[in-house]
Amino acid sequence: MTSTSHSDLVEPDSSQRTTLAFTTPSGRRRTAPVRFGRTSRRDPLLPQRIRNGLLDDEGQQCVQVRLTAADAANPAARALLDAEAGTALRLHQVLDDTEYAALFPRIIGYELDTAEPFLLYAAPRGSTAARTHVMSATDQRVFARDLLLALCLLDGQGLVLRGISPTTVLWDGTSVQLWGLEGVARAGRPRTRWGRAPYCSPEQLRGEGRVDPRDAVWSAAQVLYQLVTGRPGPTDRAPADLGEHRVLAETLRGAFAPLAADRPTAERLLDLLAPGAARRITLSVPADETRPHHAAFDHALHLKRLVSAPGPHDGYGAEPERSNGEVLCPYCLEIIQLDLGSLFVTDSRMQYRPLDVSGVGNPLRREDIMRGAVQKCTADPDFPEHFIPVPYLTHGRPLTVAMVGQSSTGKSHLLTQMIAGITDGGLDPFGLKWQSVNPEQHARFVRERVQPLRNGKVLDHTGALGLDGFARFVESLLITDARGQVRPVAFFDLGGEDLVRTDAALRFLLGVDAMVFVVDPALALPLPHLDHARKRWGLEVNRDGDLAFGTVLDRLPKNGPYLDVAAAMVLGKADLLRFQPPVDRWLGEAAPTSLDPALIREESRDVYGLLRHHAGQAWLRPFDTIRRCTLHVASATGGQEDNGRYPAGAGPQRVLEPLLSLLAMHGLIEVPDGAGTFALGEPHAREAVPSQEARGTMGEEER
Repeated sequence: MTSTSHSDLVEPDSSQRTTLAFTTPSGRRRTAPVRFGRTSRRDPLLPQRIRNGLLDDEGQQCVQVRLTAADAANPAARALLDAEAGTALRLHQVLDDTEYAALFPRIIGYELDTAEPFLLYAAPRGSTAARTHVMSATDQRVFARDLLLALCLLDGQGLVLRGISPTTVLWDGTSVQLWGLEGVARAGRPRTRWGRAPYCSPEQLRGEGRVDPRDAVWSAAQVLYQLVTGRPGPTDRAPADLGEHRVLAETLRGAFAPLAADRPTAERLLDLLAPGAARRITLSVPADETRPHHAAFDHALHLKRLVSAPGPHDGYGAEPERSNGEVLCPYCLEIIQLDLGSLFVTDSRMQYRPLDVSGVGNPLRREDIMRGAVQKCTADPDFPEHFIPVPYLTHGRPLTVAMVGQSSTGKSHLLTQMIAGITDGGLDPFGLKWQSVNPEQHARFVRERVQPLRNGKVLDHTGALGLDGFARFVESLLITDARGQVRPVAFFDLGGEDLVRTDAALRFLLGVDAMVFVVDPALALPLPHLDHARKRWGLEVNRDGDLAFGTVLDRLPKNGPYLDVAAAMVLGKADLLRFQPPVDRWLGEAAPTSLDPALIREESRDVYGLLRHHAGQAWLRPFDTIRRCTLHVASATGGQEDNGRYPAGAGPQRVLEPLLSLLAMHGLIEVPDGAGTFALGEPHAREAVPSQEARGTMGEEER
């Protein structure tokens, strides 16, 4: 940001009058007339534009930070604006009623899922510190105190503000206001190059290691050094004349260490300048409201671990059954095996015609022909006509995965991106390889589903690809694990309306190996900022949970206190919640290259706490009913549609993680301690009994 001061921007121009619709930090929708001034670059190296404005309905001075349509087409530019919006909203949430709110820009509203996304801020306080040549000793201490207060507040949220410089720190003569929120990164994430020397730390400048809160300590020290001396400091070491300046020498000497590990924390430096200030921050900032529910999650896992593990044929890591070639038909649930006299292929009009391979002597050609063939299943003569891909019958025990949820939950988009992630090589880091079961069918799926979605088109609801009124078959793949064993994996879409309308879909459930329960946040979470989405889609919050979940769970065969089918719950459309803790943390995590059960349980615990706090226990019924069930956040599109398209294309986020979890539960991915303990964890020699405080967060039915 080269210029943030309100006085740096031209006055609003009546000729640039327009009407803006945006969401306020409280979640309300607001429409207001506004007049804008001339647009300028906030930073020559960044895509964001900035302009002064006046909200005419309240006469409120504001600043708009926006992207042009051309810049917004770049996902990286949108990610910067999202990072800024997420930080501003998070700080508003935790600081709005505190004395510390003035340390940061005050957000008025935002509109991000549009062709030209923008943020609105209240007018900044003061001018950039770059305009101050030399600061008095008294002001130095106040400036340093405020700057360190701001860093401590960010650190408390797990955030690190990169790129702090004299152009992003504002000073009005009495206090600091810290801008440049687009440079925020989460502590512990890999560093990327950001900022300018000497204000960014040496490690940050090189993009080495992981983001550390003490990166910002270096930046703060460099800004203060320039304000004290009138010149920039060295880029990789402490200034030689540090001892000549009292405030710097007394409090910030260690802040110039080249390595973050050798620098003091902002909290320690703050306590040198203002003893007790760091503790007051802790007392002023509200605690995470979902954290008490973590105890309920831990207690639920404790109860599940007390139940004996499922047997060897319950699906968890069971070897594919190859002995006699018999498999379970995913439709009629009868045992079938390959019958060369019942093979068919489709013609140019997609009609089935018989296939005779008896005259094909070349084994390679025969295998290739049969790969594109289907077999008519006649195991149940009273069941509607149905066909099974031949490779599904020749590679051992298939694995069926069913997507469960109401028709509005976004299951089709999620499953499309999940399969696209597989075909893009997303399973490679886990030693898995894939091949289509039916090449023609797979090519049609890519052509009709994957490519349009990637190009930004909103998909229609999935049509019946299998039997009319039955579970919708979507796609099947052959997955080869690290041991060279091949298993067919078939994906089905169970719409809530189908489950209610026909018993055939319910019968299908008896043979399902794994389930993905998709939670629609608009249906589950009564959060104000989801009201606009609910209004657009004609939905209302349902406190009783997803009807499809209950229908499925009631029909599954039960063996003991828990169901033994592998399951994953997905909080879908998570882009709607991308600024909501803890979703903001997990949605921004990089795609994993290995499965860490402890990390998956941490995500499960966070999602459990969010749903339990806001949606209620009814929405957690799959987790409460199924022994091995993980919880995830995912977004199939990365944003919401605008006029039937996704403005920046559909960018999937964390869509493969639920499937990886299911594959681990079935032994296709090897994990520490084995598939039997995945999602549950190893029981400790002596499990801790939940404290009285923890028990207070649990419902009577859990005790």
